[in-house]
Amino acid sequence: MPLYVALDVGTKTIGIATAGVEAQLPTPRFTLARQSVAKDVADLIDRLDDVAEWVVGLPYLPSGDEGRSAKLARQIGAALGEATGLPVHYQDETLSTVEAEERLREAGHRSRAIKGLIDSWAAAVILEDWLNERL
Repeated sequence: MPLYVALDVGTKTIGIATAGVEAQLPTPRFTLARQSVAKDVADLIDRLDDVAEWVVGLPYLPSGDEGRSAKLARQIGAALGEATGLPVHYQDETLSTVEAEERLREAGHRSRAIKGLIDSWAAAVILEDWLNERL
């Protein structure tokens, strides 16, 4: 089944979430340790099959400008698009980590477990927001 794949790109990790194109139910999948743009893109392509479109979270500074993290997210998005020929969309990720942490706490996860799950859950929030905007 074709998938939408969302990325929460950080300086140390990339959280990944997917949703079936038909079912459109965002699901946290895994977190990759960041290495380099080229290696990160190669790892994503190797680990994910049947991708239909990429959604990359775009972090904004409090001023509304794009800073270093947004530039990194755009680099990875551009490299994914170039390597796969698939559409890449950028989604404002403001408060996605806060929302993900709240959901994890509501699900009964403790602080230590949250740390390992937060990035993929934030990617699921990003994907959910993107899907909601498309409807």
